[in-house]
Amino acid sequence: MLTLDFPGSRKLIDAIDAAVSQDTTRAVTDSLRNSLCSLIRSQTVKLPDCVFETAEGRYARRELYRSEDHGYCVVAMTWGPGQGTPIHDHCGMWCVEGVWSGALEVVQYERLADEDGNYCFQPVGSIQAGPGSAGSLIPPHEYHTIRNPSDDAVAVSLHIYSGAMTHCAVFQPLGHNQYQRTDRQLGLDPVH
Repeated sequence: MLTLDFPGSRKLIDAIDAAVSQDTTRAVTDSLRNSLCSLIRSQTVKLPDCVFETAEGRYARRELYRSEDHGYCVVAMTWGPGQGTPIHDHCGMWCVEGVWSGALEVVQYERLADEDGNYCFQPVGSIQAGPGSAGSLIPPHEYHTIRNPSDDAVAVSLHIYSGAMTHCAVFQPLGHNQYQRTDRQLGLDPVH
């Protein structure tokens, strides 16, 4: 179901539908990454103006489309200067994330053996991603942070999840690479 029609929305949905028909998760995410990069760079899809509006004190999440046939959803995220996430997962769902405008820093983490009942993580890589770039997360390699490194520019990213992303686990630092896990319900901002 399309939340709001926008130029190129049908082209975006058709590309995603074609990708999710692949046989394996890796093939799906590879196809989605390539299609998303191509669509962003060609500028044939124009996201609604509202996705460029920031939210006070947090990043904004706006669901643009949810497939009734395939179950996936498309969420635009708006990152004000310096806004980001703690380490989090996607509750076992794959995701392809593309930078629409601005820049984002994505740090991936490897989960280590738990210590004293706490989760342990170590960063294993980071990228600075600009417009037209995309990456994928496939469980169990889904732990990451996302942050807009700019002091003055807004960033927008498009996220395609294998299902409705309504909650996730977040990990708050306790020190010495140890983290406490909490569950977070994820809301959606209005699309207008």
